[in-house]
Amino acid sequence: MWIDTHCHLDAAEFDADRDAVRQAARQAGVARCVIPAVHAPHWAEVARLAERHGDAYALGIHPLYVPKAQEADLLALDLALTERRADPCLVAVGEIGLDFFVPELCTPEMRERQWFFYTAQLKLAQQHGLPVILHLRRSADLLLKGLRQSPVVSGIAHAFNGSTQQAQAFVDMGFALGFGGTLTYERSLQLRRLACELPLSALVLETDAPDIPPQWLYQTAEQRALGAAQGRNSPAELPRIAQVLAGLRCLPFTDLAAVTSANACRVLPQLAALYHQAP
Repeated sequence: MWIDTHCHLDAAEFDADRDAVRQAARQAGVARCVIPAVHAPHWAEVARLAERHGDAYALGIHPLYVPKAQEADLLALDLALTERRADPCLVAVGEIGLDFFVPELCTPEMRERQWFFYTAQLKLAQQHGLPVILHLRRSADLLLKGLRQSPVVSGIAHAFNGSTQQAQAFVDMGFALGFGGTLTYERSLQLRRLACELPLSALVLETDAPDIPPQWLYQTAEQRALGAAQGRNSPAELPRIAQVLAGLRCLPFTDLAAVTSANACRVLPQLAALYHQAP
């Protein structure tokens, strides 16, 4: 059975058929999903959604939502983590991190603001003894700097696309690296090489649904201009994404399921008991 370690089932793209999407993933062999929140207004809904489907969740403020976040949201996050301390579905603080890809977030003011919210949330993860789920785009070195200043128990570097040296630095800090739809593109040569060279114990699988569609769902800009809709990613795609990784590493499919699920349970310890419960 598989674990999708990063799936935004609360996204608006699933409003019409959310329960059916989760059921389809379960039928495809995805036993558990981890649903990271992106901002305060979604925290309660994410928790309810995870509970309804027997999934896990994380609470945090995503860097894309930092421009509208308030310092009061950090106090609210501390309170929410305290109130939900005994919730077996709460497995991490996340999705948090830094994004230096989106131009509006790259101004000096926004970089400083992102750093403030990132480091504040690392400290909350420390205080509550929780792992973190990290968003990283062109920001791996600074994320690592924050982790050295405020070490956490473990976590996942979501949608990892950095260097071998950066990957090893995260692994040395007790993190696993998330691989998903980008791995399915034949032109993702560096990422595919990294996925093959890293120890298997460093890898977890994810979809980031509804985003980062695998190659078979992708529509080019030209196709979209002609009216084609971008394919919506879903957690049911995880086994097929895993099949690509199994082929690249020449691994039996079932072995990859067992190892990546064990890795996810290791870096998100609360997930282990949930994963082994009957569906």
